[in-house]
Amino acid sequence: MSTVHAYAAKSAGATLEPFQYTLPALGKDEVDIKVHYCGLCHSDLSMINNHWGQSSFPLVPGHEIVGEVTALGSEVNNLKVGDKVGMGWFSGSCMHCNQCMDGKQHLCGDAKSTIVGRHGGFADKVRGHWSWVTPLPKGIDMAKAGPLFCGGITVFSPIVISGVQPTDKVGVIGLGGLGHMALKFLRAWGCEVTAFTSSPNKKDALLKMGAHHVVDSTNPDDLASIAGTLNFILNTTNVTLDWNSFLTTLAPQGKLHTVGAVLEPMAIPAFSLIGGEKSIGGSPLGSVALTHKMLEFCVRHDIYPTVEEFKMADVNKAIDHLEEGKARFRVVLKAT
Repeated sequence: MSTVHAYAAKSAGATLEPFQYTLPALGKDEVDIKVHYCGLCHSDLSMINNHWGQSSFPLVPGHEIVGEVTALGSEVNNLKVGDKVGMGWFSGSCMHCNQCMDGKQHLCGDAKSTIVGRHGGFADKVRGHWSWVTPLPKGIDMAKAGPLFCGGITVFSPIVISGVQPTDKVGVIGLGGLGHMALKFLRAWGCEVTAFTSSPNKKDALLKMGAHHVVDSTNPDDLASIAGTLNFILNTTNVTLDWNSFLTTLAPQGKLHTVGAVLEPMAIPAFSLIGGEKSIGGSPLGSVALTHKMLEFCVRHDIYPTVEEFKMADVNKAIDHLEEGKARFRVVLKAT
């Protein structure tokens, strides 16, 4: 048994306070991680405020964790004490269902979230199942790697599962915490990348970040100029948009894929899909194996989220910064 020093919300919407809890004896298939850095994600805010109705309090948020292994269960043989590792939204899965056995552990019906019904990474220590504790590749920048375990894999996975080709013309809707990583990934993938924005004054910044083209999504003439040209569009926003205007920019057999949690039903005219054999899809994060692949891709191409760093003790300042829309583009808490 060991004591964990953390920061927790005692009730929905509450300011985080210092909090201690005791971990039970380490399970045979579990791993303890000393937290070095932990990203602050909008999903953490949703859990703190219980927007999804699945929070339990006191709640220790934090699911973009990087650190080092401090203890191993008796049946863990793929890691050793001192290994640098990361863990994201998931901390475990059943490992025997069809999805797990097929390498799609993130689709397991019994997958365990790092911050749903258990305590997360705004702490000096966190625990997870060995299968979801991912070794970090040599040379990775740990100070920037945390957000890759949630936002990063969320936008990397659609590129792979949708079969995006290096010769494709692609678009990204929303250039915030998720979208800016999608832009970097797609550029390194070899694609010709169009950034959709409702703020034309961001054009120079988006071009510098890697976009080949910037289109004002509020300007019908801009949208008309690229009608029928894009093979793939990734939506990272969580707001209702004029989806048909984006569908018209897709080439025949093009795909609109959403990772943004749009709460309202998406209004999609059937004939906008039928006429060009177009499709719409969505996805959560990604599998364990694909997370490994993403990390290797990041190291090879020197791709990281753009981050702002706060001390773990300043977690409430960091939360205010994110809630006020000031984050550029991901927030990371330094624990050590």
